[in-house]
Amino acid sequence: MKALDWFHPITRRRLRRFFAIRRAAWSFAILTVAFVLSLGAELFCNSDPLYLRFEGRSYFPVFRFYSERLLLGSGPDTRMDYKALVRSERFSANSDNWALWPVVPFGPLEIVRAERVELPDEVVVRIAPDPRVASVNVTRELMVTRGVSAGFFFAGADGEEEGVLLPTVWTLPDTVRAGIERRFRNEASDAVSGLAHRRDGAEAEVSLSPFSPRRSEPKTVRLTFGEGTPRKAETRFSLTRELAPASGEWPALWERLDEASRERVLAAAAQRFDRMVDPVSVRVGDRPYRVRVEREDVRFPFRPVAGHPLGIDSAGRDVLARLIYGFRTSMSFGVLLVVASLLVGTLVGAAQGYYGGRFDLLGQRVIEVWDALPFLYILILVGSVYGRGFGLLLVCYALFNWIGISYYMRAEFLRLRGWTFVEAARAQGLPARLIMFRHILPNALVPLVTFFPFSLVSAIGVLAALDFLGFGLPPPTPSWGELLAQAQEYPWAWWLTLYPALALFVVMLFGVFIGEGVRQAFDPKPISRME
Repeated sequence: MKALDWFHPITRRRLRRFFAIRRAAWSFAILTVAFVLSLGAELFCNSDPLYLRFEGRSYFPVFRFYSERLLLGSGPDTRMDYKALVRSERFSANSDNWALWPVVPFGPLEIVRAERVELPDEVVVRIAPDPRVASVNVTRELMVTRGVSAGFFFAGADGEEEGVLLPTVWTLPDTVRAGIERRFRNEASDAVSGLAHRRDGAEAEVSLSPFSPRRSEPKTVRLTFGEGTPRKAETRFSLTRELAPASGEWPALWERLDEASRERVLAAAAQRFDRMVDPVSVRVGDRPYRVRVEREDVRFPFRPVAGHPLGIDSAGRDVLARLIYGFRTSMSFGVLLVVASLLVGTLVGAAQGYYGGRFDLLGQRVIEVWDALPFLYILILVGSVYGRGFGLLLVCYALFNWIGISYYMRAEFLRLRGWTFVEAARAQGLPARLIMFRHILPNALVPLVTFFPFSLVSAIGVLAALDFLGFGLPPPTPSWGELLAQAQEYPWAWWLTLYPALALFVVMLFGVFIGEGVRQAFDPKPISRME
């Protein structure tokens, strides 16, 4: 690499070691390019067009603010809704008017209107067997004395089950038998249920309601039979606004419905395009069916759809836009925090290590006391007084984050201050600041360079955790932790969990790969062998 010829031979050797680790080099390149691109996120992720040609004039809304009065010649001096302008008749009336939109035409704070979410203009018809329910009264000998809609469970017509001994048809579970005996003994009993088996292999859920003792023992006990999951699967198909099947063909079950049932289903489907409808009951032969007509309504948070590939959050904002801007926020916070922490930690550790003695001892005691302060409580207290913000959060966390690196820098300066080149510098009369930062510091940079990627990963994770807990950046600032907090509130919205967690995992994984590469590049013994 000719570009490496500008560096010191030791630095060139370290760079070659780093780039020799492919995963570290690729992670560094991807993370760096992504961060640089995110600094200009407004150019490819914005609710304003990059260029607007309107009534013979050119506008650049991304780079300059144009009020509604300036563009339209009337109205308030507020921000222009460019999307409403493009859809207006005034804009479409002139063929020379056009707009160039970013790749992602949504901003992180823009609230998407429900009517603008593109969904198929269809309703879904679901026809499923309606499970049968019946009840029978039995005597102590388990003879059926009365039945209600029980003919199906006894393979006959209603009323034919009377006088039948229940065990000759159904095998009851032991829990139900014990519950029947307790009721005939007039003893209190909780509700019990179990799966009963008919002689021909059919199954049914048999249950007893709770029982309280009475003045006299009951003569009969009522059992409830419920049909299990119907063997016939649910039939599901879509209808267009013209009440035609979206697939082009009617399902086989549709042909078995009579004309009146079809008209009822189609009437419900036509009404569902405009309002909610109740389920419709139909019959196919001797089996009752329940028909539900559904249409997907836009309620936030909403799943990924065309135009919003990563979905919409609970406030109606595009998740992809908030992920992009959240990445910029996380990386900016991490880089600024790590730079500030390394700077303060280096200054404090260098002073302790170089001067040593009582200054070092007193400094260590002060650092230990400062490190014992509860960071989260201080952050909550300061935030409640001054309000949450990016700068305040950065300062509060930087006040504690420098302590770890100061220990390493103190150890490096304690180790190097007695070396010959330092003694020679003192003998020449150089001031302490030149000795510390021109002679010792360049030889003590290994901890700084090595810990930078890991500190960056830690800072990104801490910001996400604080935002998740509600102590981080103020809303509506784009944040990965805030999206994960929404996912906890709406656990069914899988896109609010998957995409922020995946973005956080990938960024932190790349940071760990970079840290691993830096550590091996600065390892004085890159190759070891056991003999």
